[in-house]
Amino acid sequence: MEPVHVARELARDRFPAAEWAMLTGSVVGPHRTAGSDLDIVVLDETDPGHRESLRHRGWPVELFVHTRERLAGFLERERAQRKPSTHRMLAHGVVLFGDPGDLPARCARVLAEGPGPLSPAEHDWLRYSLTDGLDDLRHATDPGERTVIATGLWTGTAEAVLSLAGRWVSGGKWLLRDLREHDPVLAERWLAARDDPAALATEVLAGAGGPLFDGYRA
Repeated sequence: MEPVHVARELARDRFPAAEWAMLTGSVVGPHRTAGSDLDIVVLDETDPGHRESLRHRGWPVELFVHTRERLAGFLERERAQRKPSTHRMLAHGVVLFGDPGDLPARCARVLAEGPGPLSPAEHDWLRYSLTDGLDDLRHATDPGERTVIATGLWTGTAEAVLSLAGRWVSGGKWLLRDLREHDPVLAERWLAARDDPAALATEVLAGAGGPLFDGYRA
């Protein structure tokens, strides 16, 4: 069955008092796969808010239920953390029923504007984190620990690139998508550096002002 029809049926049945519901995520976009979830955002003032996973008519479903206050808090925290997952859901979703008003348009504007430049404190933290990760990797002797450290440094390098460029930062598959959108060539270099990210991390750190350890205070 078509995802919009299934999602609308489920949302109306589960949340009869909801003001609106939206289907979002990869299932309504170009990244849809055979395993895509039905990500459904619901505004329901009779529910205190929760996240729930289930299956409906063969579809994996993720429910994101909010009150107005809860949703506003999510959006505010995302902007502060520079990680706009809910903004993306609302900006690119398909309305199942009700009227979310100008909320999708407002979220789209936030995404387009970006999070802006890092504050001096955020910039210093980024430099310190890469410095610390490189130092840990350089001195690691246990193969297992080295793998874990390298993985953290690899991810942190991509996040640093996006943050330094004043762009949003996401997790998981969206981190790669964001990096490809920002710089496709660098994204491929980042993928190739998965097992040994030291050189790329050092390059990114140099562009951010170089190592920072002595005198760092937060």
